[in-house]
Amino acid sequence: MSRLTITLSEARYRALKEASAQHNKTIGQLVEESLDFYGIKSRQDARDLVRRARVHSKLTEDQAVAVAQEQVRAVRGKP
Repeated sequence: MSRLTITLSEARYRALKEASAQHNKTIGQLVEESLDFYGIKSRQDARDLVRRARVHSKLTEDQAVAVAQEQVRAVRGKP
């Protein structure tokens, strides 16, 4: 597991500590859940997701990749 150091304002840090206590989770768990919520995945996780979706959708690999790229752009708000 990797470690990460980030800089937060005191107010944001206090809010994060309060949220972790209220939800009975660590700050790390809240960060992990937030990353999942925003769809931030490793390349391998993303490839596995595309592969599974493709099997269920009957799309070709090129079609599945195009759909995945379109969805990522939509979520990230990029043209």
